[in-house]
Amino acid sequence: MDFLVLFLFYLASVVMGLVLICVCSKTHSLKGLARGGAQIFSCIIPECLQRAMHRLLHYLFHTRNHTFIVLHLVLQGMVYTEYTLEVFGYCQELEFSLYYLLLPYLLLVVNLFSFTLTCVTNPGIITKANELLFLHVYEFDEVMFPKNVRCSTCDLRKPARSKHCSVCNWCVHRFDHHCVWVNNCIGAWNIRYFLIYLLTLTASAATVAIVSTTFLIHLVVMSDLYQETYVDDLGHLHVMDTVFLIQYLFLTFPRIVFMLGFVVVLSFLLGGYLCFALYLAATNQTTNEWYRGDWAWCQRCPLVARPPSAEPQVHRNIHSHGLRSNLQEIFLPAFPCHGRKKQE
Repeated sequence: MDFLVLFLFYLASVVMGLVLICVCSKTHSLKGLARGGAQIFSCIIPECLQRAMHRLLHYLFHTRNHTFIVLHLVLQGMVYTEYTLEVFGYCQELEFSLYYLLLPYLLLVVNLFSFTLTCVTNPGIITKANELLFLHVYEFDEVMFPKNVRCSTCDLRKPARSKHCSVCNWCVHRFDHHCVWVNNCIGAWNIRYFLIYLLTLTASAATVAIVSTTFLIHLVVMSDLYQETYVDDLGHLHVMDTVFLIQYLFLTFPRIVFMLGFVVVLSFLLGGYLCFALYLAATNQTTNEWYRGDWAWCQRCPLVARPPSAEPQVHRNIHSHGLRSNLQEIFLPAFPCHGRKKQE
């Protein structure tokens, strides 16, 4: 049973790593690296497996499906099951504060609620009925979002800050990105739920990591393990060092230590992305705008080759009006009075 749990945690770590690689490979700076890696693998992997892998990746990342929602819930369930069955019980025996131990569950409830809202809320789908209303919400900057541009797929006039999602096949108002973990676009009407979801997910992972670490440290201090000695393979006597202590804890509490490693890595990954998302919120940018603006900045770089006659257009963020106003726009978005439609 222990081996199965450890294997599942390892498999989850690999899947998360693959997701991050696939997301990162969409950026201009890593597209060349991704293409180079694909060429190398094409020489090693048989063509039939390449086609199967291509179909699988297309299904996972370019079609709407619930695979990552199920994976998300399974991972969360595994972490909280391990926390409940082992860490919570041991900490109660050591008389840890009950409020301290129940905090991860409180964060879990808020996280699942915001996760559900992010999944089911209309992100701001643009239709024939609300097209004219959305056209007057944001000002056109004539650089990133010029006037009188039509979506070639939806045949709708594109409001400023909107974008057509190739996965969902609709245009979204204040489009941020498409998130496979919620199987939905992140737009003007669900970005607030997404930020709360991301915040509570990061906080819950960090809290589980802190409680588990505190338990292990408390155990080491109470048992005076750091004062013990051991004999190596050559018969030499050594004082207990950090590496040997971690090995001892891993052999004694393998699932707790492995879960701790998983949530620590997850906390850093989520924490970094949360800081990025909060930066975008504070400056009233979307991921789509930041990505396109960053590429425009690269085009102005003197190291980037371009035709001598090409004059790069300078993009300026005209939508930021101070921290308070920017956050108010996200958490209290404007809704067209008769344009909100249910997702089909």
